[in-house]
Amino acid sequence: MNDLIAKRYVKALLDGRNVDSAAAICNDLKTISSAFNEDKFLSIITSTEVKMEDKVELVLSFLNNCGNDLKNLVKLLGSKKRLEIIPDITSELESQIAKMNNSYTGIVYCNKELSTDYVSTIEKKFSEKFNVQLSLSQNVCDYDGIKVDIDSLGIEISFSKDRLKSQMIDHILKAV
Repeated sequence: MNDLIAKRYVKALLDGRNVDSAAAICNDLKTISSAFNEDKFLSIITSTEVKMEDKVELVLSFLNNCGNDLKNLVKLLGSKKRLEIIPDITSELESQIAKMNNSYTGIVYCNKELSTDYVSTIEKKFSEKFNVQLSLSQNVCDYDGIKVDIDSLGIEISFSKDRLKSQMIDHILKAV
């Protein structure tokens, strides 16, 4: 639900803006969003005993020189009692800016560390295939195979050893 609400605020924020001004707002929102990782801050924001004006002032105190657009956004979120969706707005704004810049990030899941040359080769091939700028990071986990996940593009490509074995067994059984 918060994702849908955040998308509407981001759409309004981006209306008529260029990439640079949107990136500046996004950086300020990242600063505010980092405060949501602290338990004390969350307890203040969710408290019913603290006045909404004080909550808005607390959120705005994290920024030194913020523009009127961001101040108005925080005040609007405060008046609608939606300050807790600021991290959702930040992540949605980041993805929209990535679309505007045509640059995306993804994750390579594997059970062992891959060489940087191998990862850069995968980046290059996917960048050419989808005509985007792509940067991949690694996540070493217990996945038996390799999986490339580019969530913002909606792409997930995987190769699993277990799946290959089961397909080979099925193929052999059909041939017999």
